[in-house]
Parts: sequence; structure tokens; C-alpha cells
Amino acid sequence: MPKCRFCGAELKNKFADLNMAPIVNDYLSKERANKSEVYYPLVTYVCDECKLVQTLDFNASDEIFTEDYAYFSSYSTSWLEHCKRYVDMITERLNLTSESHVMEVASNDGYMLQYFKEKNISILGVEPCKSVADVAIMKGINTLVEFFGTEIGKVVPKADLICMCNVLAHVPDINDFVQGIKESLKPEGTVTIEFPHLLNIIKYNQFDTIYLEHYSYISLIFAIKLFEAHDMKIYDVEELPTHGGSLRIYGTHKSSKIEVLPNVQKVLDKEIEIGMDKVETYTKYHEQVKATKRSILSLLIDIKNQGKSIVAYGAAAKGNTLFNYCGIGTDLIDYSVDLNPHKQNTYLPGCHIPVYHPDKIKETKPDYIFIAPWNIKDEIVKQLEYTKSWGAKFIVAIPEAQVM
Repeated sequence: MPKCRFCGAELKNKFADLNMAPIVNDYLSKERANKSEVYYPLVTYVCDECKLVQTLDFNASDEIFTEDYAYFSSYSTSWLEHCKRYVDMITERLNLTSESHVMEVASNDGYMLQYFKEKNISILGVEPCKSVADVAIMKGINTLVEFFGTEIGKVVPKADLICMCNVLAHVPDINDFVQGIKESLKPEGTVTIEFPHLLNIIKYNQFDTIYLEHYSYISLIFAIKLFEAHDMKIYDVEELPTHGGSLRIYGTHKSSKIEVLPNVQKVLDKEIEIGMDKVETYTKYHEQVKATKRSILSLLIDIKNQGKSIVAYGAAAKGNTLFNYCGIGTDLIDYSVDLNPHKQNTYLPGCHIPVYHPDKIKETKPDYIFIAPWNIKDEIVKQLEYTKSWGAKFIVAIPEAQVM
């Protein structure tokens, strides 16, 4: 019987079973596309005790977050705008100055720390993937190329602020990771962590955010237990629109004088209202997932039966999960495009849909454009406004399959 990665309880109940899946950020060269791929069971469980939703450890994190990892945060303008707003807000809120020190964990290509650097605040990025860390270093951003955890937390300079976006879910040893935060945070320091809110994954059927790189799917109910286990506390929380609905939690040492704010109870009440304190809420989720798969396939098959063409915009991890789970390949999607040059002229893992530069859309003038990263659909629709000239329509699959 598998055990919970946080509390060690036996995992008895499945949350969602998405069959077998490849590593979704492992984009394939033309040569590799003609060779065999490794697939893993993409099964998530819910812990009856702590309510952590989690995958099983079929592969090591260093097999996923490799030197040539292809996810670069700076290719989304809306994400950069979100990060700049955060830096301005948190600098003012915590009264950060040139005497302060900020550390970002999973700092990627320097997308966030560049804005602290502009304010002459001392910065350090910790990033395990050399390909993206090298880009940050070229920008003049001090970056440690390591996996973060307790041992790294003991040796890095103590931080007034530790920030991280969409990394907590990627951590296999979640206890070692949070202990690392505790070790590297000043006595009255703050850590902010953003992650997709499990409430929205359930409520809005966002099953495509489940993939092998995401070991955990987190609620505030669980996050509070996680922090308490490491003698820390969550003192504030914000609900954000990013990634289909995220939380930004504010944490500090349990001994800190910072008081817990009413927002924490407010979000907890929302989770309890939809039953996230009861295991039954989790175990019925897979029926929603299967129904969505059927509706997506019905829509795409109907369009193809009309003789229309469909392409995808955004070679996104969530799109790769959806395409592989639904069995969508070049029989339904002609090709995909992406602004990230590291993804262009590759093939999507598993489904082997080719990826090109977005100019390919101008050449072929498709009838429909499937927006894989639905969380930034407004940004994409704006970028592709020119497609109105030939009457192209947009498709999104989450929370339900529909033509926009």
C-alpha cells in the first residue's frame, strides 16, 4: 500500500486516474520522436488523514528537471506583468530596502528576481535546471544551480523574503523542502508561496494541471498542517486568478510576532463549504474527468467530420496532459505553435504533434485554434486577433469543451 509523502498514512483512495503518461515537458527532437518513450502511471491519490492529493513516485525529480528543461517563465507577458505587480506590492508591504535580502526558489530564467534587482535589493535564485539558470545568470542574476531543501537552506544567506511560484507542487520530499524554508528564513522574515488552488482543480474540473512533474495538489487545509509540522504558521492568504485560480500564502516562523489575519479563516471556510475536509469529495472527482474527456472528443470529432482544420496554440504542459489522456494526436490536431524557441521544431511528448513558430498559423489559416494554456486565453486571443480576417474560431477545453 503506498504511503502519503507528508504524514506517512496509507493511501487508500484515488483522486483521478489519467492512465499512462510521458513526462509532459520532455519535448522530442525529430530523432527522438522515432524512438520509444517512457510512460508512467498518472494516478493521483488523496490522503484520508491530511487531505493531500498526490501522485506516486515512479521517477526521480532529477529525471524530470534536467539540464535541458524547456519551460522558460519569461515567454508569457501576462505572467511577467503578474510578477512585476507582486514585486512592487511585496517590497512596499515588507518595507524591503537595499539592506534586505530576497531569495527565490525555482527562480527559472530570472523572470521574478529581475524586478527585485531593479530595486537594488540583494537577490539569490535557487534553480535546479541548468538550461534556465544559465539564462538568469546571463541577466546578472545570482543563481545557485541546486535542488532546494534542508541542506541548502542551512548554508544560504538568511532571507527577509523567500518567494516562490508554482514550485511546491513539484517537490517530492515536501517535508525536507519546507524545513529548508525554515532554515533559511530570518526570525521575522516572510515566505510567500503561490500554487494552483486544489479547490479550483475540483470545482472547475482542471484535471489537465495533473502531470508527473506535479507531485502534490494543495489546499489551504493541507498547507496549514504542513507549516505547523515544521513549527511555522500561515498568517495571510490571497486568492489569485493565475493558473485558473491560485493561492498565495504568507508564512513565517511560529515564534514570529506577526499576527494571523482573517483571510486565512475566510479561505478555509470556502474549502470546508465544498467539502474539502471530507474524503468523499475527492473520490468522486474522476467521474467529472471522464465526462469532460468525452465532451472534448465529441467536439473535436464533430469539427473534423465537417472537414474543418484544427491547430493548437501553446505547447503547454497542461495541453500535453489533456492530449495524451484523451488520445488526441495529429488525427485531430494538425500541429501546435509556441513562442518559446526551445519548443519550436520539436514534437509534443506522447501524442507527437509537431510544434512550430506561431507564424505557421498565418501560412495555413486554420478554421479552429485550440488554446492549450487556457489560463492565459485572453492573452492568446489578443495575440491572434489577426485570425479574424479569415473567420478562425477558438476552442477551450476547461472547465468544459466549448467554441469561443
